[in-house]
Amino acid sequence: MARRLADEGYTTLMPNVFYRTGRPPMFDFPLKVGEERTMKRLGELSGPLTPQACERDAIAYVDFLAAQECVRKGPMGVVGYCFSGALALRTAAARPERIAAAASFHGGHLFTDSSTSPHLVLPRIKARLYFGHAVQDRSMPQEAIDQLNRALDDWGGRYESEVYEGAYHSWTVPDSPVYNPAQAERAFSKLKELFATALQ
Repeated sequence: MARRLADEGYTTLMPNVFYRTGRPPMFDFPLKVGEERTMKRLGELSGPLTPQACERDAIAYVDFLAAQECVRKGPMGVVGYCFSGALALRTAAARPERIAAAASFHGGHLFTDSSTSPHLVLPRIKARLYFGHAVQDRSMPQEAIDQLNRALDDWGGRYESEVYEGAYHSWTVPDSPVYNPAQAERAFSKLKELFATALQ
């Protein structure tokens, strides 16, 4: 997915966000959501990713890219899938003067009752935002989508938020059991459109 974005002409950085825990592969057994072993491993990986750590990382990633001679000066974009949809928001908030576009596809837990909910960084964001939600997503149910949309309205920036019909959590990932080719292509088209219009 990163290579495909790079093929569109963008300098693309795909960091190992779990570097505090280890190097890929992060799973040495089949990933089965809901299974005790899988959930324990997911906890080990996500535990160090506090909002403060994510923001420090985001600043380092953006500043690293900006310092490269091969990177054009000007606005940047960020995209996140699944849990990294929240990382995309936090990156846009951490470097609002550089991030002009941020997208999240089947992002999870974007609006929660927690004091660290990702939606709370919206006031710091200047980027144009896009959210592509999955259907029947336990990590982002319709109620949470509705709450996020209300928060986005209150924020007042430019955004689009939509649910992809017939597309379940991780539908964009080619090796996912619920991969939806047609909707994955639509998602990539929306990402290209966002970047093409916002990263001028």
